[in-house]
Amino acid sequence: MFLAQALGKPLLVEGPAGVGKTELAKAVAAATGSELIRLQCYEGLDEARALYEFNYKKQLLAIQAAGGDRSWQETHDDIFAEEFLLERPLLAAIRRADPTVLLIDEADKADVEVEGLLLEVLSDFQVTIPELGTVRAVRRPFVLITSNAARELSEALKRRCLYLHLDYPAPDRERDIVLAQVPGLEAELAEQLVRAVGTLRSLEIKKAPSIAETVDWARTLLALGLDELDEAAVARTLGVVLKHVSDQERAARELGLTSPKAKG
Repeated sequence: MFLAQALGKPLLVEGPAGVGKTELAKAVAAATGSELIRLQCYEGLDEARALYEFNYKKQLLAIQAAGGDRSWQETHDDIFAEEFLLERPLLAAIRRADPTVLLIDEADKADVEVEGLLLEVLSDFQVTIPELGTVRAVRRPFVLITSNAARELSEALKRRCLYLHLDYPAPDRERDIVLAQVPGLEAELAEQLVRAVGTLRSLEIKKAPSIAETVDWARTLLALGLDELDEAAVARTLGVVLKHVSDQERAARELGLTSPKAKG
């Protein structure tokens, strides 16, 4: 994180879902007093949703209001002016003069073509709008890109970034996270939770519990007034950390529990 800030380079953070990649960007924004701008990537994301688009309806109204006595060039110049521009996350981050953290979240979920949109932004911190010209960053945002490694990102994108791999934390570290996030939780219960989550992650299941789900589990136990993670407590609350029936059934068999499905 320090090097990314010092070198003015984007940071690509890769790792399993739920290890705190997005939370890292939020923490940086909070610690530096920066505005967090988030581009959530998904299949089908295009330039209009990532960079900018023009307000089509407002342009139509402007054309109708202008009447028919104006030349097309005059009308064109008017409707592609700044007032019709709709900023999307990438352009908004580039144009901000105040400290900004730009989070490009789950970049591996977007189509490969989207990476091409990012190259100009990450290389020169500028966006070219044909109708208005090139918009250059007044102040470079701190850029953090996350990936769950669902697909390999392009070498061109990686070349522009520093790289950090985050995995599930060591048990002591996860215990400290849980205690920090869940005031009032006893340290012994946090230890039991972390051990249980570690056991679940060692199983061959579809989706291993994330750190956020460990925290949710701790909050669940407090809400139920439970002070011990015994077999009955695990069986009652397993749905907080395992979201597939097959995972719950496998965990129940491995841990010798009554099936959560049977418990309802």
